[in-house]
Amino acid sequence: MYITVTTQQANHITDAGLLENYYHDGNNEWLGILMQRYTLLLYGVCMKYLKNEEEAKDAVQQIFLKSIAELQKYQVTYFKSWLYMVARNYCLMQLRDRGKIPVPVTEKMIVAAPENNDEILRHREKDETLEAMAAALEELNEDQRKCVKLFYLNKQSYSEIATQTGYTQMQVKSYIQNGKRNLKIIVEKKLNKGKKV
Repeated sequence: MYITVTTQQANHITDAGLLENYYHDGNNEWLGILMQRYTLLLYGVCMKYLKNEEEAKDAVQQIFLKSIAELQKYQVTYFKSWLYMVARNYCLMQLRDRGKIPVPVTEKMIVAAPENNDEILRHREKDETLEAMAAALEELNEDQRKCVKLFYLNKQSYSEIATQTGYTQMQVKSYIQNGKRNLKIIVEKKLNKGKKV
């Protein structure tokens, strides 16, 4: 018998804790909560490689399905790093299938990828920004987080968000504007903190 758990209840559970719960009882709700935490990070990674909003959204869904299938077969310890690798591999395979990467994609290529130091640094900075943004989103208050996700990830209008959440359109606009401003502040702090270390 599965226990129903809400995202809010699971917010205090670490990635490792959610994985442990999933491996213990096989309840896919644990994976759903885990995946939801990294939707923005995945979307950013897919956009970086595929350069197309619709394709990136489709890719996120496919990566979710692929990840769930893989997690049923293997035990993963460091979920965030593993999921990032799955996403990057998936995008590179998509590009290869479209003929945009003329040579076969190998694990060595994926890990070693860019050849010069400047390019490696650029990729690393982009990845750090995406990671900081995904983490920052979870630090917003619930109203702002909900509205920002619906507006930017689900592409919903103010009126659609108002209907779905019960907020007024003015509240929705305010939550999005404040959430966007707070996201920027939190991301900058995280990136600056990372540079000092």
